[in-house]
Amino acid sequence: MNFQRRTLMALALVAGSTLASAPAWAQNNVLRIVPHSNLAVLDPIWTTAYMSRNHGYMIYDTLFGTDENGKVKPQMVESWSVTPDNRLWTFKLRKGLEWHDGKPVTSEDIVASLNRWGKRDAMGSALFQFVSRMDTPAPDTFRIFLGEACGFVLEALGKPGSSVPFMMPKRIAETDPFKQIEEHIGSGPFMFKRDEFKPGDKAVYTKFEKYVPRSEPPSGTTGGKRVYVDRVEWNLALRDTQAQLSALQKGEVDIVEALGFDHYETAKKDANIQLPKYATFGLQYMARFNHLHKPFDNPKVRAAAMAAFAQEPFLRASVGVKELYKTCPSMFICNTPYGSTAGSDIQSKSNMKKAQDLLKASGYDGTPIVIMKPTDLASIQKLPDVAAQLLRQAGFKVDLQAMDWQTLVGRRAKKDAPDKGGWHMFLTAWQTFDVWSPIANPAIDTRGEKSTWFGWPTDDKLVDLRNQFMRATDEASKKRLADAIHVRAFEVSTHAPLGEYMQPMAARKNITGFFVTNSNIYWNLKKQ
Repeated sequence: MNFQRRTLMALALVAGSTLASAPAWAQNNVLRIVPHSNLAVLDPIWTTAYMSRNHGYMIYDTLFGTDENGKVKPQMVESWSVTPDNRLWTFKLRKGLEWHDGKPVTSEDIVASLNRWGKRDAMGSALFQFVSRMDTPAPDTFRIFLGEACGFVLEALGKPGSSVPFMMPKRIAETDPFKQIEEHIGSGPFMFKRDEFKPGDKAVYTKFEKYVPRSEPPSGTTGGKRVYVDRVEWNLALRDTQAQLSALQKGEVDIVEALGFDHYETAKKDANIQLPKYATFGLQYMARFNHLHKPFDNPKVRAAAMAAFAQEPFLRASVGVKELYKTCPSMFICNTPYGSTAGSDIQSKSNMKKAQDLLKASGYDGTPIVIMKPTDLASIQKLPDVAAQLLRQAGFKVDLQAMDWQTLVGRRAKKDAPDKGGWHMFLTAWQTFDVWSPIANPAIDTRGEKSTWFGWPTDDKLVDLRNQFMRATDEASKKRLADAIHVRAFEVSTHAPLGEYMQPMAARKNITGFFVTNSNIYWNLKKQ
């Protein structure tokens, strides 16, 4: 009897030990991430929000991708060809592509996905100005017929910035592009656990066992998307940057996607924390003028503001860590294919005396400049204060109005006069690949109220130059036209670039496999 009791007790201890260790063992296959923001919208085509895009990269795949150096490479596409006149493009899909519901990916899915994306994205819309039709001669082949040759087909299909042309099943892609999708089925390396999604709290993704990665090493959004964990959890509730760092230090989370700049030095000194390099190119701060209303309907007044906006004060106040920022006179990002200094002297070589003189000569009538200031977005909330200070020094009157980011996002879409609920200026940040091309950069769309982004500038010359760029098919012509566009954009002061910065990511030392993504991507990572 004593023997039996001892045996039962031993078995109970073993069972208890096994049960107790099971969660710890399971956590070795769970990647716990604090993303940079909340995930509010699950349709990455419906919105340009970076969180929705990052969600898209988890569960969807793309036809092409962009590597860490900005080169476009095939992803779902196995091979492609183009006719000598650049008007017929034929693409063949690689083998092994399957949707999360078990059905094969077909060319009809691709065409439907492209059609929906082309109605929402600025670059997609530009591409579809040239598309006369698409067809599917085989289940693994689709063709794009252009009515007129253009030089950015692959650049558009492989764009990594918002909105990415993610591929979806035909039945989902046929959703009205101005309505959000209700199913979230992709063919990417992770599956979305819709039943575990809690807005403002948690988003969960599990490994898609049937995903067939490419053979190339990962780089940017290209190469093999290999998954080494069973589950990825996004903690959407942890928004305080000090609390994020504390959770990382305690091992409660594995990665903090956007480490607060104030905590950068502390994280660097922690033996259990790494600051992996995940980006070659950073982000650009930007000030956007409202061209519809006085006084910024006057290019001379906008030029005075441009001259006042030296970049260093913005970068120093917002980032503070010198090694994480740099001034750059290019609207198209320094050290990129279209990076340029042409025409930038009005801002890059100006000073406050020049700004004051320009404002006096502009006829400015003293209208208070309404600047919208977000109170709950740490990465940009200091920018409006700097803008207000510099504009006042130049001689402007300023009305700085504080509001939460969602209110600002809604208000910036209004074309009302500033004294009737509108605005004169807001400040924001863009990732490199959203602004580095004359086509991708929404701030230089100068078609007035038809422009794709808020601010609605009007300039026929810039529209013509941009149209020429779209039609250029050789790199020398593209570069020449990009420089001309850059000059003209500064001449009419479409917006003010305010410098570039790197947003640090922090992770526990036991997470390996980081590579340069220029985004927030979580394949290839291992948890030891």
